[in-house]
Amino acid sequence: MNQDDDWTASQDAAKLLETVRREVTPTRVGFAGVMILLVLGVLLSGWYYVLPRDDVMVETRYMQRSGHLMMTQIHNDGSRDITDVSLQISFETIDGIILESTQIDVERISSHSSLAGDELEMHVIGYSVWDDYVIHIELQWKDYDGERRQQQWYHHVGEWSQEMFFDEADGKIWPLG
Repeated sequence: MNQDDDWTASQDAAKLLETVRREVTPTRVGFAGVMILLVLGVLLSGWYYVLPRDDVMVETRYMQRSGHLMMTQIHNDGSRDITDVSLQISFETIDGIILESTQIDVERISSHSSLAGDELEMHVIGYSVWDDYVIHIELQWKDYDGERRQQQWYHHVGEWSQEMFFDEADGKIWPLG
């Protein structure tokens, strides 16, 4: 009687396996994989576009071109607008003496956008390209909570004829921030 029970159990398992084989096809497995990727994409895009976060970066390109040329761009990669933005760039000697500076004040920079232009370019003429200098960048803004934020960066320049700086401000992510 034990062999009959084993025989019946193996027949039931074979029928179940045949049913699963008919139901689980390579097309359905592929479709399920695509659906999992879509769900992960929705979750990640929700973090990038929906979750309130602050992500500001200042990109500065320094070049020696008949003097010293600095071109700057502000990137707001956050999911919310930043307001009351103030950017000051100073070209200084190693001793901290300001040779030239420029400042721009902007009411608002939209989320996932950048700001560049003639106001963010500075051409300093009349100082040797053989000396070392410092670029001092100061950025102030109000984040999505209305909190006043400020960052400063200093870059030693003059050793190379071209340099790029990517200054990332301290971020803030809701609900952590």
